[in-house]
Amino acid sequence: METTSLNPRTGKIVSIGWVPVNGRTIDLSGAGYIVVRGAQVADDAHVHLLTQNVIDAGEELESAMEQLRQAVQGRALLAHFAALEVGFIEAASRAVFGERPRLSVVDTFALERRHMERMGTYPRGEDLRLPRVRERYGLPRYGSHNALSDALACAELYLAQRGSTRAVTLGDVVQR
Repeated sequence: METTSLNPRTGKIVSIGWVPVNGRTIDLSGAGYIVVRGAQVADDAHVHLLTQNVIDAGEELESAMEQLRQAVQGRALLAHFAALEVGFIEAASRAVFGERPRLSVVDTFALERRHMERMGTYPRGEDLRLPRVRERYGLPRYGSHNALSDALACAELYLAQRGSTRAVTLGDVVQR
């Protein structure tokens, strides 16, 4: 998810991307990407690589949230530093549907932090950023600030994390 700020109370969703993971397979046929109408990007266009014209032609928040809701139905939300996405999803869901969604969450940031701590390495700031973690797993570099490529990057990281440790069940990684 790309947003205008890190604060769900004041920021707006700019775009949403998702890539389903089925077992140990990334399902690109189920991937989705939506630019959400309503944000003012002005000086941030260079960050999101989306012009105001593209955002103005995007989908309404209601439509975007309905599509996201369908995409995560029966699944866990997979994200890197998931608190950010969860905060924006909860705020948007309250605004659109009048309720807070029940989400099961898998956070690759938290998985990596726990892994590093078990290994006796205590991470600092940059150590847990998505590009740095992916680099440690030998994954390719992707550009930042695109919701779809970030979703793919997170999915790949998750599978790499699962491959580097003992067998993992969904119950081991889901945060409720």
